[in-house]
Amino acid sequence: MKKSWWKILAVALLVYTIVAGLLWNNVPRLPQLQETIRNLYFHVCMWFAMMVLFTCSVVHAIKYLRNNNLRSDILSRQYAVTGIVFGVLGYATGAIWAAYTWADPNLDTSESFSAIAREPKLIGAAIALLIYGAYLVLRDSIQDLDKKARISAVYNVFAFAFLFPSIWIIPRLLPSLHPGGEGGEGGNPGLNYRDLAPTMRLVFYPAIIGWSLLGVWITTLKVRMTLIKEKNLLHEA
Repeated sequence: MKKSWWKILAVALLVYTIVAGLLWNNVPRLPQLQETIRNLYFHVCMWFAMMVLFTCSVVHAIKYLRNNNLRSDILSRQYAVTGIVFGVLGYATGAIWAAYTWADPNLDTSESFSAIAREPKLIGAAIALLIYGAYLVLRDSIQDLDKKARISAVYNVFAFAFLFPSIWIIPRLLPSLHPGGEGGEGGNPGLNYRDLAPTMRLVFYPAIIGWSLLGVWITTLKVRMTLIKEKNLLHEA
């Protein structure tokens, strides 16, 4: 029970996020967003969880480069895998949200989606996810365990260094519909503390913690499964 408190907290926070986020009448009725603003608790918070998981991944990659402990390499890989899953979910929920809020009614569906697809933050997020996807492909292409772990750890550090510019910095320097970028004024409260409604903060911040804890929980399960498989392989050998 003492070791599982954070898992119980994760479940409680996510139940609270889903119930309060979808049913609680605590969101402002902005003309452009209406009820879709509730997606803030999922799209943005999942990307925050992704950042937490990728940070854990690069920390363990650096640990491996320092101690050559294969457990650190396993942790680094599994955190990266879970981070990619949350990144894809965040990207998908963001694309759906954009289709409902930014689609131009004067254009047909294909033209409208084409305009949304050129959104800098979506492009930056896609590039970041592709870089981490290449990380997994690189790992699987190397057979030697030590060589695989070392090269992957170095690649992980460079991938993480590119993550922040591609998602947070470069899109803000380009014309963007997202808050914080050129042309992104109004319509979305985003993460600006002054713009985010006080009632929404009661769900937004617990949602970040809940999704992040869920990601860590999934990763710990994947690590345990990997270690069990390796023990079985060594036993059979």
